[in-house]
Amino acid sequence: MAAFLAISLLVPAPVFAEVYKYVDENGLVNYTNIKPEGVRDYTTFSFPCYASDPKCRDVDWEKVPLNTAEFADEIATAASRYSVDESLIRAIIHAESAYQADAQSPKGAQGLMQLMPAMQKELQVENPFDPESNIEGGTYHLSQVLHQNDGDIELAAAAYNAGQGAVQKWAGVPPYEETREYVRRIQILYRRYQRADS
Repeated sequence: MAAFLAISLLVPAPVFAEVYKYVDENGLVNYTNIKPEGVRDYTTFSFPCYASDPKCRDVDWEKVPLNTAEFADEIATAASRYSVDESLIRAIIHAESAYQADAQSPKGAQGLMQLMPAMQKELQVENPFDPESNIEGGTYHLSQVLHQNDGDIELAAAAYNAGQGAVQKWAGVPPYEETREYVRRIQILYRRYQRADS
């Protein structure tokens, strides 16, 4: 039992957000992310907190359990092949999918590093749900945006989320709520993974 608990602490559970549905006194159906007070009859829906969802700001990324063990070989191989810091790859995977290899976002991104279908085709990733293929393709893409942004982690994270074109258009992190929240998450997780790996 102690061994099971120790292992479970190493693997973070997927981060979920909650939405509440209830009918108010006027008969109107309401959806909210705030638990309704004084309402007895409501339904709760849980959905994964994908990187593309800025509504998941209630998650304390400073305290979310890290995962320094899962997919270690795949991450190490890709990191070495493309000269990308393993801690940064882990930060991207954590923010994108919380280490869920079968993750699919509402926008169509798939797998650990949440590759969009067009990106999968460009990177020749045949099965985005295969951890090795996804990490290989995602890390190669990450190495490209790092190179295009002279190794600047903040700009590379913004480009990974919004595209290099958006970073160039705005000469920095684009003023998109989703992208700014994404960059914030990556910076926190990257710092924490660096400390955990040192």
